[in-house]
Amino acid sequence: MLKNPLRPALALGVLLPLAACSAQMDREQQVRAPQATAVGEAVSCVTLSQIDRTVVHDDYTIDFVMLDNTRYRNTLPARCHTLGIEKRIAYTATTGRLCSQDTIDVINPDGARVTTCGLGTFLPVELAAGN
Repeated sequence: MLKNPLRPALALGVLLPLAACSAQMDREQQVRAPQATAVGEAVSCVTLSQIDRTVVHDDYTIDFVMLDNTRYRNTLPARCHTLGIEKRIAYTATTGRLCSQDTIDVINPDGARVTTCGLGTFLPVELAAGN
């Protein structure tokens, strides 16, 4: 029986693009944040004392709602596993500001830290009507 030495390479050439497509589809299925419109340029930091509350939407998206009702959407650079399930975060910042190079900890109902994830930039947004 003759074996084709190119068969494994051909199979890999077909499977790699499918895996990339699957990863993108997985991210799209995981994002459940309501539609929002950018109303300004992204900023690297927000002032901690001005944060009124946070709204966790999914494993990728957190809205930081400020005391003046400005909403900053932070889309994490990588999936933060269990964030969308637990919906509770903790953060520590020594400068009085929370910045894109800082991290958040996902907290479970017992108060234990589950995982640590990096933040992205803070984009000022307005939610679409009906959200």
